Amino acid sequence: MSKQCFVTGRKAGTGNTRSHALNSNRRKWGANLQKVRILVNGKPKRVWVSARALKSGKVQRV
Repeated sequence: MSKQCFVTGRKAGTGNTRSHALNSNRRKWGANLQKVRILVNGKPKRVWVSARALKSGKVQRV
């Protein structure tokens, strides 16, 4: 399973890092994901959840 938010589906974005000379190199911007225990179908499960989902109250930690 990839490192992706269980609730919102957020994952790492990709693109280029550009120098002043416009040289390009591939890079990633990682999402702020936390490994937390939440209730899934009434049972505690350890999943990746984005910090934004935790902060907004979309999930509740166990």
